[in-house]
Amino acid sequence: MSGNLERKVAFVTGASRGIGKQAAIALAARGFDVVLAARSMEEGERHERGADNSDTSPVSGSLLGTAAQIEALGRRALPIRLDLLDTASIEQALATTFEQWGQIDLLLNNGIYQGPGTMKPVLELTGEMVHKIYQGNVFAPLLLVQRCLPAMLARNSGCIINMVSNSATTDPPAPAGAGGWGFAYSSTKAALMRMVGVLHAEHRDSGVHFFNVDPGFVPTENMREKGLMGDFTETSGNAPATVPAAVIAWLASAPEAAAHNAQTICAQPFCVEHRLLDE
Repeated sequence: MSGNLERKVAFVTGASRGIGKQAAIALAARGFDVVLAARSMEEGERHERGADNSDTSPVSGSLLGTAAQIEALGRRALPIRLDLLDTASIEQALATTFEQWGQIDLLLNNGIYQGPGTMKPVLELTGEMVHKIYQGNVFAPLLLVQRCLPAMLARNSGCIINMVSNSATTDPPAPAGAGGWGFAYSSTKAALMRMVGVLHAEHRDSGVHFFNVDPGFVPTENMREKGLMGDFTETSGNAPATVPAAVIAWLASAPEAAAHNAQTICAQPFCVEHRLLDE
C-alpha cells in the first residue's frame, strides 16, 4: 500500500498498557491511525517482566484491547506483536507496517526491556542482564529510528519521540527497591536521551522534529498488580498515564510544538502549564 499524505500514522512501542496505551489512544483522538507494537497481543499472556527477579505472571493489558479503544474513536489500529529483544521481530513489524499502511509519520519509542536486572544493585548485575537491558532500551529504539527516519527526511516531515527518565540525569535518593533506581536502567535512559540532541544536530533543517519526554513517576498496571508502588510513592510525585499521553499527542500534532524541538519535556509540569487535559 502506498503512503497516504492525507492521514498520519503513528508507530507506538509498548502499546499494550501504561503510557504506551494511553499515548496511542490520545494520538488517535488527534487524528492518527496507530500501529500498536508490544509482546502481549491478547489478555492473559505470560511474558518475562520482573525488574528484580524472574516473573512471568500475566498483567492486565493487550494490543487487541488498545486497538478496540482506538477503533471506537473512528481511527484505524494495526496491532503487531513485537519483542524489543528480537531484531527480526522489529524488522518484521516495520515491514508489515510499510506493506499495509505505507508510512510512519510518528515514531514513539516508549517500550522498554521488562525482565531481571533493571533494578539490580551494581554488584549483582551480570553481563547477560546488562546486554538485554541495553538491547531493549537503546539498541532497539536506535534500530527503529534508523529504519523510520529516512522516509521522514525524504518527506521533510515527521516526528520522533523518545521516552526518557529523570533517572538519566539525577542521582537516586535511595537504593533500588527503596525509592531509587538501578544503574542498568538509568544508564540506558541516559543513552537514549542523548539521541535526540544528536539527531537534531544532524538534521536541524529537515522538517523532522525530535523530542524527549520525561513522564515523571507514572503508576502502571505492572506496578499496581505486582505491589511495587511502595518503592516510589514516598520519594516521587505521580500522575496518571493520561498526562504524558496528552503531552505526546500535542507534540506530535500541534504546530506550536516546533518551538520545543530537540528539548526534553517534563510531562507533568508541561501538561499543567499548557492545560492539555483541559482541551
